[in-house]
Amino acid sequence: MSSLSNGSIRPTVDTGSFVFYATTFATFMAASAASTPLYRLYQQMWSISPVMITLVFAVYAFALLAALLVGGSLSDHVGRKPVIFAGLVLQSVAMVLFLLADSGGALLAARLMQGVATGLATTSLGAAVVDADYRRGPVVNSFSPLGGMGLGALASGALVAFAPAPSHLVYVLLLALTVFQAGMIWRLPETVRRKPGALAALDPRVTVPASARRAFVLLSPTNLSIWMLGGFFLSLIPSVVARATGISSPFLGGVVVASLMFSGGLSVLALRGQRPVVLMTFGTTAISVGIVTLVIGVFTGALALLAIGSVVTGLGWGACFSGVMRTLLPLAKADERAELLAVYYIESYLAMSVPAIGAGFLAASIGLAPTTLVFGTLVLALNVGGHILLRATGLVAGGAAVAA
Repeated sequence: MSSLSNGSIRPTVDTGSFVFYATTFATFMAASAASTPLYRLYQQMWSISPVMITLVFAVYAFALLAALLVGGSLSDHVGRKPVIFAGLVLQSVAMVLFLLADSGGALLAARLMQGVATGLATTSLGAAVVDADYRRGPVVNSFSPLGGMGLGALASGALVAFAPAPSHLVYVLLLALTVFQAGMIWRLPETVRRKPGALAALDPRVTVPASARRAFVLLSPTNLSIWMLGGFFLSLIPSVVARATGISSPFLGGVVVASLMFSGGLSVLALRGQRPVVLMTFGTTAISVGIVTLVIGVFTGALALLAIGSVVTGLGWGACFSGVMRTLLPLAKADERAELLAVYYIESYLAMSVPAIGAGFLAASIGLAPTTLVFGTLVLALNVGGHILLRATGLVAGGAAVAA
């Protein structure tokens, strides 16, 4: 058995472990979006306002971020399996809380627990996927978040619309799958050697390496725009679609969210060989066309425009995401990339959650359609402005990242 310098144990590709960790990663991501088609049902059942819906969504992101900061590197010290198992246990508790929920406050508690579970488990799962297959692992890690969330939104919408016990069945199934995964994980070999420093790893440190600081600042408008977009879709878009079309089926909301996520994942895979300048240009163009189409669809109630706008916007989302990562990460040394990613995710999850809360307050004041217009205009301005900034400063020129 060979040992690598980073502590991982990779004698051969472990297909069984790879499949298990990849599907478990996707399950966490699917669970994170499973409640999205249910938000409108919760509003009807418990008279929850759009503000509360966005708070329920945002508390998940805040909890996930806190767990990432505190426990993100813990599995490097104690092993992947114990940390993933702890995340699965907490995820099971979250599913039980969802099943017992009877108010907006109870939903907040369930989403808070789910955020902690997901933040604790996903970094370890991402590392375990690469440990098990270091060639296919990075591709899976790029696709799983978007593909998993798309699958979760679509499957949940279908269950809520067409299956019995609409507010419970999806959580029963996720609970059963999570418990199964928690039992199965102990049948797999550990993929990393334990090392000292577990307590020190719990002390969050956030640093942008000097070599990447200029790029991080210049990429921020683009990055903020795509995560703001994701937050709006995952929190308010089912209600927006129902109000615009007059069709209240949760399945429709799930389809629209899944369209964004699946097309984003497809874009990541299809364009993975392209240069950053191509990714950014395509991404900004697609997001611009997609948002304009989506807003027109909201004001006209045209379901076809809503669907097309979501798909095209998702293609741009995935391309910009890939462009940001491909430009930023090479600027940091290998032993600096974990801390750089931590800062990146802090910015990303704050962008996903805080503006969504603002959109909830705005929707309560001026309505969902005008809020979509305001929010879409802001995202569009940030994305286009960010692209102009990147081209003007030469950060993405000819497809290569330009070091500061």
